[in-house]
Amino acid sequence: MNFNVMDAAGTAATGGWGSMLIMLVVYGGLIAAMYFIFFRPQSKKKKKEAEMRKNAQVGDEVTTIGGICGRIIAVKDETESVIIETGSDRARLRVKRWAIGNVDTIHEEDA
Repeated sequence: MNFNVMDAAGTAATGGWGSMLIMLVVYGGLIAAMYFIFFRPQSKKKKKEAEMRKNAQVGDEVTTIGGICGRIIAVKDETESVIIETGSDRARLRVKRWAIGNVDTIHEEDA
């Protein structure tokens, strides 16, 4: 009778490592899936936005993250800022490049 109890305890002990390994593989798969679903597209979007801000040039129509719309009239690379002109009264604002939310001008790319 004691042999049956010891045999059951031995089987449970060896099965524990296998189930732990399966659990680690499942969690690893979930973490990898979260990376490819959430984090990778976000980093691609950030790179695309940084490239858009870097390529903004004089004459482009832009919208800032604060909602101000205007046309770039000067680019200051040393301070990482641009000067935009807004509205019919031609008010000028200096904003940082990181504050550009969208470049509304479409440029033709050379093939």
